[in-house]
Amino acid sequence: MRRRERVYLTPVPVRIWHWLNVLCILALCITGAEIRFPATVRVLGSYNAAVRLHNDVGVVFICSYALWFVYYAFIARNLIRLYVPTADDIRKGMLQQILYYCYQYFKGEPNPFQVSPNHKFNALQKTAYAAIMLVFTPLVTLTGVLLLDVVPLRTMVLALGGMRFLIEVHWLLACVFCAFLFTHVYLATLGHTPFAYFRPMLNGWEDVNDD
Repeated sequence: MRRRERVYLTPVPVRIWHWLNVLCILALCITGAEIRFPATVRVLGSYNAAVRLHNDVGVVFICSYALWFVYYAFIARNLIRLYVPTADDIRKGMLQQILYYCYQYFKGEPNPFQVSPNHKFNALQKTAYAAIMLVFTPLVTLTGVLLLDVVPLRTMVLALGGMRFLIEVHWLLACVFCAFLFTHVYLATLGHTPFAYFRPMLNGWEDVNDD
């Protein structure tokens, strides 16, 4: 039987950011759906209220992202190591994890990736997080800011195709975030217990195999 040891994996600033980000994405998805489908989705009961809350939460989301980027890039200085896939990740790590998630996990076999404070994410996680945090988040932020209809930015809006084009791009990016949220929650249940991967985001500690 495998023994497990506890590793302090997630410091307090990261945990605070994570849960703040979760609340922001949930609020943005709900209010965004109400703005997109006002006749069908009636959570706040008012289109104008949904727009105001969406914009306010969007500002918090942008500030949260800025704090995340500053922390990993300039304080922890491990943004590239943690989030950007290496050549080895692309060459064999991704295939290993796909095989594990689609087949080996259901046979009860151990995860080929062993987490550590300096290597928190497997190849698939790195790829997904790099896409979300370094590509899709800046894009959804940019389109969201432009859609605020700030007068000095109208020239840029027209240069990028106008409001209608930006609305559609912003909506598609929001769908990506919504899909990521559901996938992220599902994969978080694939530990040695269904809540094993949730604990590091609550108390910072994760149980790992001693080998």
